[in-house]
Amino acid sequence: MLPTSGEKLPIRMLNDRVLVSSDGEGGERRSTAGIVIPATAAVGKRLAWAGVVAVGQHVRQVQVGDRVLYDPEDRAEVELGGAQYVLLRERDIHAVAAPRVEDGQTGLYL
Repeated sequence: MLPTSGEKLPIRMLNDRVLVSSDGEGGERRSTAGIVIPATAAVGKRLAWAGVVAVGQHVRQVQVGDRVLYDPEDRAEVELGGAQYVLLRERDIHAVAAPRVEDGQTGLYL
């Protein structure tokens, strides 16, 4: 029997996929000095931070709860339970911020 559209099912990420919740949209932002930068200002390629919500079984460097740096132009968006998420491959993540990351570790994925 197929589930109805209103029925909620558990979701498991596959392979090297990482599901993240984006920190914000491309609206205006504020610099560290307090200057408001409008969304229309083109500054070049800008990466974004997001919180990891789920990971696939082949993900090696990222865990749920980490914050990751990714390119918002290379993303696939999905809506789950009324919330917006971004689906990434682990290799598309540029950096990981987590308490377990120690000084001196490069975090390189070779």
